[in-house]
Amino acid sequence: MSSRVVIKLGGGLITDKGSMKKFDPDSVERVADSISSIVGMGVPVVIVHGAGSFGHLLAKEWSISKGVDHKIAKQQRMIVEEIRSDMRELNGLVIDRLSDSGLESEGLPPSEWAIGTGSGFKGDITNFERVVEAPIPITFGDVVDTNDHQEFGILSGDDLMVRLSRELEVSHCIFLIGDAEGVLSGPPNQEGSSLISKLGVEEEIQGPHYSEIDVTGGIGLKIDRARKIASDVEEVWILDGRCPERVLELLSIGETRGTKILPY
Repeated sequence: MSSRVVIKLGGGLITDKGSMKKFDPDSVERVADSISSIVGMGVPVVIVHGAGSFGHLLAKEWSISKGVDHKIAKQQRMIVEEIRSDMRELNGLVIDRLSDSGLESEGLPPSEWAIGTGSGFKGDITNFERVVEAPIPITFGDVVDTNDHQEFGILSGDDLMVRLSRELEVSHCIFLIGDAEGVLSGPPNQEGSSLISKLGVEEEIQGPHYSEIDVTGGIGLKIDRARKIASDVEEVWILDGRCPERVLELLSIGETRGTKILPY
């Protein structure tokens, strides 16, 4: 196997989304150890991570996803810079944990190279080709300039996944989440919710969208973007990031416990 794997570390996996800037080092360490094993198999890796409590809470409070509000524009612009700084801090923490597992990685903040939001954003994906062997390229959801009346907006890590998976030679696209084994038929804590092993368009999901925290669409956006990716990449999965060894199992034998996403 030589085609690269693109892995998304969900914000709820690497942080406590309900507590301001609370990093989960143990969770990231387990994931980093698994990624180290993947690299040891000779598989190139690209990493995307979410914002979690390093981005969503402030962004929600100040309506950053909606763009500039001229009544509070000065405060919003200060918050934008604060969120960007916080995201670089989170990225540094992830890079440190990868380093502890013997992996060198390079952070590529979208606010430095991407314009606009959604999967149609303008940005040079060749940045990732440049560092694709070593160190591991790693990017993340971020507040970016939009170069229009909105001024700024949030570029989701899930939209980054779409572009990276479509424009790089990718064998597997894997979303690691922090609260379930994969896509469930209902919210994780709801009685009767069960794992959907293969998610086709006919499946109906009653997934939670934590609107008081999330500003990028929650599980619904993730599923939509994963389905789009599945049109170009055969192996698209949503897996339990609390059991990162399942990524190794998937790459080794072609199956694991989780949800395989089928195209539209």
